[in-house]
Amino acid sequence: MANLPKTYTFPPLEAASPEGLLAVGGDLNPDRLLSAYRQGIFPWYSDDQPILWWSPDPRAVLYPSKLHISKSLRKSLRTRGFEVSADRAFALVIAACAESRNRGEGTWITSGMQDAYCALHRMGYAHSVETWHNGELVGGLYGLAIGKAFFGESMFSRVADASKTALVGLATSLAAEGYRFIDCQVVSEHLTSLGAEATPRDRFAAELHEAVGFPDKAARWHWAMPAQELL
Repeated sequence: MANLPKTYTFPPLEAASPEGLLAVGGDLNPDRLLSAYRQGIFPWYSDDQPILWWSPDPRAVLYPSKLHISKSLRKSLRTRGFEVSADRAFALVIAACAESRNRGEGTWITSGMQDAYCALHRMGYAHSVETWHNGELVGGLYGLAIGKAFFGESMFSRVADASKTALVGLATSLAAEGYRFIDCQVVSEHLTSLGAEATPRDRFAAELHEAVGFPDKAARWHWAMPAQELL
């Protein structure tokens, strides 16, 4: 594990601990964050910790065309009256994700993290997908788009299936645009149930290198649709 200098270099991924911890320190400057994601590294820490940088092995990766939509989720998409949009309420989504995490085991989406990702949103790299019901924000997710890779950060849900609906909207949009994968970071039973695969670090690094080699489309996303159109 390395202490980071002021430059935007990181240790090689294979230097990470068995848990995936790679480096400590640095800052959340947008250029450092973009450099980290391009190398397969992401920040994850609590308010009482220094900035911790991670590269877990294996990595949770969801290929847009392999998203698993259960029968119950299909029913929700057809009948719940959800609307899905992109980049309509980024600040509200990241704040809701932080609030949702804080009710559980403590949030890693600190105020500094929120400020940093809102800056990346203004730069056209960070994006949100929202789920609405009768004009009320009921779920969503956010992450970064670099090249043809999307790096998922967090999601929240205030009613059943709202965050999953946002994920279906994201995967549908990314597949249409030729994105290679959604990086879901840490493997979990929940992500696996949605179709995410536990991908060895070396394979992930190779796929990442190809995906981020495409030109960035740093711009706000503009789309919205009724959820039933996602089927």
